[in-house]
Amino acid sequence: MKSHALAAAIAATLLAPDTHAQSSDSALTLGKVDVHQHGEGQLTAHQVLTSVDVLGADQIEGSNVSHSWELLGKMPGIQLTETRQGAESGKLSFRGFNGEGYLNAIKTLIDGVPSNVNSGNQRFIDMLFPLEISYIEVVRGTNDPRYGLHNIGGNVNFGTRQGGNYTDGRLSYGSYNTGDAQLAVGRERDGFAQNYFIGSQASDGYRDHDSSRKYALGGKWFYGSLEEGMRIGLTARTYHHEADEPGFMTATELRAHRRGSQARNANDSDDRDMRQLGVHLDLRLADTVLLGTRLYYNRYQDQRQVTFSDLPGGNAPRQRRVWDESQAGMLATLTWQASDSLTVEGGVNYEQQDNGYVRERFSYAIPTDFSAAPARVQNNDRHSLDNRGAYVQAIYQPIAALKIVPAYRVDRFDGTTRLPGGITGPLQDYGSIGQPKLSVVYALGAQTNVYANWGRTFQVLTGSTAPAYLTPGQAPMPPSTNTGMEVGLKFSPLPGSQARLAVWQQDAENEVSNMPATGTTVTLGKTRRRGVDAQFNAQLGDKWTLWASHAYQEAKIARDGRDGALSLQGREVAAVPRHISTLGVDYQATPSLQLGLQGRAQGDYYLEERNVAGKYGNFAVLDLSARYQINPAWSVDLQVKNATGRQYAYAWYDSFFWEQAQPMFSPAAGRAVFVGLNMKL
Repeated sequence: MKSHALAAAIAATLLAPDTHAQSSDSALTLGKVDVHQHGEGQLTAHQVLTSVDVLGADQIEGSNVSHSWELLGKMPGIQLTETRQGAESGKLSFRGFNGEGYLNAIKTLIDGVPSNVNSGNQRFIDMLFPLEISYIEVVRGTNDPRYGLHNIGGNVNFGTRQGGNYTDGRLSYGSYNTGDAQLAVGRERDGFAQNYFIGSQASDGYRDHDSSRKYALGGKWFYGSLEEGMRIGLTARTYHHEADEPGFMTATELRAHRRGSQARNANDSDDRDMRQLGVHLDLRLADTVLLGTRLYYNRYQDQRQVTFSDLPGGNAPRQRRVWDESQAGMLATLTWQASDSLTVEGGVNYEQQDNGYVRERFSYAIPTDFSAAPARVQNNDRHSLDNRGAYVQAIYQPIAALKIVPAYRVDRFDGTTRLPGGITGPLQDYGSIGQPKLSVVYALGAQTNVYANWGRTFQVLTGSTAPAYLTPGQAPMPPSTNTGMEVGLKFSPLPGSQARLAVWQQDAENEVSNMPATGTTVTLGKTRRRGVDAQFNAQLGDKWTLWASHAYQEAKIARDGRDGALSLQGREVAAVPRHISTLGVDYQATPSLQLGLQGRAQGDYYLEERNVAGKYGNFAVLDLSARYQINPAWSVDLQVKNATGRQYAYAWYDSFFWEQAQPMFSPAAGRAVFVGLNMKL
């Protein structure tokens, strides 16, 4: 572990004189964030936690992306897994966890509403378009007590626009016949705020058989303010997506025609619908006491037809998967400012899931004939998952320079499953899962602080079958606990700049690689993830905005309980690159013209836990942009993505079908050009 750089930086800062007022906020922000978007009265992540990054609307709203998870490519230490298979497009991950779907370790939220599907995948955030997003807040590590389920390595909250008076629109067109239209409207008067959004996107895609059509509609209605004692609101959004899937390619197929799609995939597609409703109520019970509640309902319906390989004679590679999931839940927090130096917050949550999953397998055909009767119905399952959680944390600041945040969270789970043949079973009995946490921040000056945090999170198995549920023949399994620690330094090396340097480590017990969609479960045992994060951003005068980051990480299996050749001890966890880097520059050339550059790089990684199938997945891409402000209301922009035409591909290991186990690839798009017209009234 290369921690000497952090020690040297801390030592240098301790010796440096600083006569400014003390500060204990260790969050880093890139771009502009409207302060009222973070909520009134309740504690925000950057007030309480230590490893927090925020991306502002001005870095988001004009972006050309196929899905909103791509927006996090600007943020430090974020791994983007670009599967690029229609609606199953990819996702984000960090802290040594990957985006393959086997261990979904990142809690995602929209306006504070939980937005993971049952497996932990992040599909609900596809409902968002860039123009609707006000900020993105990333919390890394294990010390956030607000959330339990899926909050293994941290969480991401997408905050959408609330309040204000505006009419903003964007039209864009570019490569691969890609068209995008977005309209956001806000009206606020006499304590009543209305926000509306409508968006659509259509594209033929980079590859053959790669077309996509999606639509989103959203609204927010809020009345009152906490200054008057109460604020109540309703949020609603709906989303529909139809997409072809070009399929994964072998290495030979990739070399022959990277933009092609094989005949076996000609009928592959995805039809996805998602809806979300939220009721928000905030009450000021006294001058120092605030109650906040969120009631929510999520619905996820998806039918995916997919062909994984050309294997003849079997039906495993040709599948139809159908999800029908609903979640109803509640979160409530009570915040009490006991004194100038002590604030106490407690919270409870309850979520009830009703999930259906059907998986059909089809006989060999080129292409797969999904209109035929399935050769086998492997899953026709219905399962529930109920989660109850509670936490308490105290923010104690005995002196202006020191902030201490102890916390404790506990979660319990219940549920049952019903499988074909009348088979039923209860969820594994995990008992009460305790999660102690502690954060400390010491401010060395107005712009410098050191911090440390320690905490425990957990993993429970998801899906409808064993071992998540105790069907006949299954043995009880304890939850996997993940204990993490971090030491960091936030400082300002230049006027107008922010920087952070940190070392971290997370140790898991009984970790399981689990993909409910395929019924695949591999016990990894004890794992260790660790890394060094370095990041910097600066506003240099009125013309230059700079940002850069580099994350070094490793994830290894420390002990797995197997003997001899079967042991995975010392092997690297699959699909975790050793390094992730970002670089960006915005230059205001004239009052009307802004130029931009953004780069991302990622190292290669092993495709499977035995580390014998080679390393793949590294890339370095560069995006360019130019924006011209015609007048205060209208602007145009030009964006060139992957400007150097770098050829790279997402890779995974096709080990489900051992007769032809091999790496499979989904190539990323080549150079692409987009032109946009923006309106702000």
